[in-house]
Amino acid sequence: MDKYITDNFIKILEEELIPAMGCTEPIALAYASARCREILGCMPETIKAYCSGNMIKNVRCVSIPNSQGMVGIEAACALGALAGDASKCMEVLEAVDDEGRSAAEQFVNDKNCHVEFLDSEIPLHFIIEMKAGEESASVEVRHSHTNIYSIRKNGEVLKTASETLKNDAQGIFADRSQLSVENIKQFADEVELSKVRHLFDRQIQYNMDIAYEGMSGNYGLGLGRVIRETYAESVVTRMKAYACAASEARMGGCDMPVIINSGSGNQGIASSVPVIVYARENNIQSERLYRALVFSSLLTTFQKEFIGKLSAFCGAVSASCASAAAITYLAGGTIKQIKDTIDNTLANIPGIICDGAKISCAAKIASSLDAAMMGHYLAMKGKAYEAYTGILKEEAGETISCVGYIGKVGMHQTDKEIIKMMLEE
Repeated sequence: MDKYITDNFIKILEEELIPAMGCTEPIALAYASARCREILGCMPETIKAYCSGNMIKNVRCVSIPNSQGMVGIEAACALGALAGDASKCMEVLEAVDDEGRSAAEQFVNDKNCHVEFLDSEIPLHFIIEMKAGEESASVEVRHSHTNIYSIRKNGEVLKTASETLKNDAQGIFADRSQLSVENIKQFADEVELSKVRHLFDRQIQYNMDIAYEGMSGNYGLGLGRVIRETYAESVVTRMKAYACAASEARMGGCDMPVIINSGSGNQGIASSVPVIVYARENNIQSERLYRALVFSSLLTTFQKEFIGKLSAFCGAVSASCASAAAITYLAGGTIKQIKDTIDNTLANIPGIICDGAKISCAAKIASSLDAAMMGHYLAMKGKAYEAYTGILKEEAGETISCVGYIGKVGMHQTDKEIIKMMLEE
């Protein structure tokens, strides 16, 4: 494979497969708030958070880690500002203690943090403003969870967009133009594992640890345990159970980190945990597992390039589709069978909506994995839905592009209506 493509694919993996505690949208607010406090130079007296609709949607209903059950934009900003460590990036709330929690809770109860709707065409967009006496500071984030677009202190611009893009972006550096199903498979086949193994050792450790925690702990509805106890015993049952358990723990405020993908912990879980469980159940050698995780991770990223990080389209579909395609890869499937797995999945469930981050995201992972594994089993028997039926195209990559267009452009108004309904009291 061309060295330029190889190097860029490694960069993509390094950008995407990073640790994050809890749901990434409230953590992004906490990170920006901690950074804004550093710029301010003291503890804020007031905070204003201007948030796009998608940010509001994905923070409104999810518990914040290390907060003992705090929920919402105000809580995320207060925790980040008063107790967060910006140097930890997406693990900004790792060291929050009782004193920090109490201070944040009091700050919110005293109505010192205010939220306003930011009318922006950029789905992932927010601005944090802080004041303390005569001092003021602001941090603006666009496109990616830690991509600080601008920084101001007392009205003066300290950092411009061009400077930011060189220093603070996550997930936007590498050239993604060469991503394709064929290139991803070739890279997975040929990459020197020594160059990426550390990324996947961490992915396996973190994402399975939180899956085990979700199965044993008291999070959400306990969907993982319900699946194990009531569904027929099979590898697919166990794949769904552990992926759901990991998601419920994460959505339920567990302070254990996960390795994310495309800015999402649930997508990081759904694109890795099923593959790991399948490989372990089938005694597949570690080298093959690493290569399958390379494939699944990059295929998830490839799909999300067309959809965007936040939209009305549920990312569990993309990640589960990638997992099933990686399992076809693990099972010795041909490139055609891998593509057929993708098409069979996207022919079935291309329209699951995202109505915000919450406990029931785990159920969407289970449903998506059901459909994706059905697509896998069909493909392994040489069966696939025909091109040009519905939105399916001649090539799986074209189908992925079409689904992405529907999710990003076609469902744009749907997204607005979902947000409007969620904000109705």
